Amino acid sequence: MKTSDGRDHLSVDLSWEDIVWSDPDGGSIVLHGVLPTTVHPQALRPRLEWHALALLEGPEIEDVWQLEEESEKESEKESPGINLASSILGGGIDSAMIEDLTQLEEIQTGRFPDPEPRRLHRLALRHNRPVYCIEPTLDDSDWEEQRTLEAKVSTHWRKLLGMVRIGKKWKKAVKVRIFDAVPPPKNVPRDMATASVLTAAWWDLTESRITPELSKARDLRFAKRLRGALAVERAQHGDDATLILPMVQTWRPSILAMLETNPEPEEIISSTGPSDRQEEE
Repeated sequence: MKTSDGRDHLSVDLSWEDIVWSDPDGGSIVLHGVLPTTVHPQALRPRLEWHALALLEGPEIEDVWQLEEESEKESEKESPGINLASSILGGGIDSAMIEDLTQLEEIQTGRFPDPEPRRLHRLALRHNRPVYCIEPTLDDSDWEEQRTLEAKVSTHWRKLLGMVRIGKKWKKAVKVRIFDAVPPPKNVPRDMATASVLTAAWWDLTESRITPELSKARDLRFAKRLRGALAVERAQHGDDATLILPMVQTWRPSILAMLETNPEPEEIISSTGPSDRQEEE
């Protein structure tokens, strides 16, 4: 499978360029790669015009972000970075990634809420642009079954036993991904490339908890809902309709592959967003 400009998927795995997928019915979806908990420099922020924001999250994410911001403010004087501390103490793959990210001195990492998706979310609210939460809610029977199967697979005793040796697995995963590192654009700290490698290793281990079949089924459902969101925007903006999707950099080829199968769009409505509409930072 190749992108619209003929490049192989592997070549864009850790690319810093946004991937733009053109819907055959009109409009486009911009897959904007982000690194978890990491502040993106201006040079890596999207410069194109977009009409709506999509998040690969359930609608509860907007409330979660608000709670994280409130807890950061409340603990600012006594215990700065309470969410960061909780993430590191939590152990597992997330902890390993965040602990290594925070060792990088040239960039800002370990920030909560997730900086780049939250920045775009604030921008959407500020300009009254729709926000589409792509992950279905658990009252959707198909999605409930998907999550149940994922939980069953990820809690198998072999998977749990592997978590005991997560330190060794983490180091091996990082070593494998080092060879995929792509230097960041000019004037962007080189530590961003290291952060990209760490994120890729984290994603590889996260995905290894479930089967390829479950990953594919999830991504196909997301692609259907993304096309559905774009269809709503196309009704208002025509072929110029643009949906921006901030997502884990390494996840993009999988979602792109599903979009390129042109799955039947699934009806979806935008969220209203939290009542607290803050200015973009």
